Amino acid sequence: MRYLFLSFISLLFFISCGKDAPLVVEPEVANPEVMDPEVEEPTKSATSYLALGDSYTIGQSVPYELNYPSQLYERLIADDIAVDPPTIIARTGWTTNDLAAAINQADPDSTYCLVSLAIGVNNQFRGEDTLTYAEDFERLLNQAITFANGDHKRVFVLSIPDYGFTPFGQRMDPEQIGKELDQFNAINKRITEEYEVKYFDITPISREGLDRTELVADDRLHPSALQYEEWVDVFYTEIKEEMLLKL
Repeated sequence: MRYLFLSFISLLFFISCGKDAPLVVEPEVANPEVMDPEVEEPTKSATSYLALGDSYTIGQSVPYELNYPSQLYERLIADDIAVDPPTIIARTGWTTNDLAAAINQADPDSTYCLVSLAIGVNNQFRGEDTLTYAEDFERLLNQAITFANGDHKRVFVLSIPDYGFTPFGQRMDPEQIGKELDQFNAINKRITEEYEVKYFDITPISREGLDRTELVADDRLHPSALQYEEWVDVFYTEIKEEMLLKL
């Protein structure tokens, strides 16, 4: 019975949606919904923001306005920095391959002032090899830079949080999860730094999830709104300064 329960939860939160239309949330959309990539996109300003990722980007199990891209947007607005609400291409369960397919289908343009990338937990969860992850991640990072009009300074990458420090992860092998995620994060950090893109390590915050239960959402797996807020604390100053340079 316990095995069946875990299998159900695993499918619920990690199963791939790569065969479906990509989840693209445009600025005018108040809540996440699947949008037809054939629909004409709204006109973007010079301060548009594109967030690429998986459940940690879309904010599984928290209100949409409290995921980290939305919280970043709200803080920039509060500091009188003109920026559009984020366009998000992300869905729970996506691996690097799923995200790449969704990007190709959505076909974003290259006029974004800011682009973020956070991807890889589902590669680890499914037991995919690190070599494939490295190749996929580098391609995605190159795409992110292209979407920022070729300016690597407009792009930032977040490390993969450690779900081993959640009630869900504790029912698996949290020590092994941590070791494998360290390997994946070493890869995405190395590649990010090679391209001189900003890299922010938010993994230590996620590893406080057992001692600080308020950092975990009610689903006992994903980050809470508070954890996303603390992620933004890590990178906000640098992103704010970069955005000021664009004004």
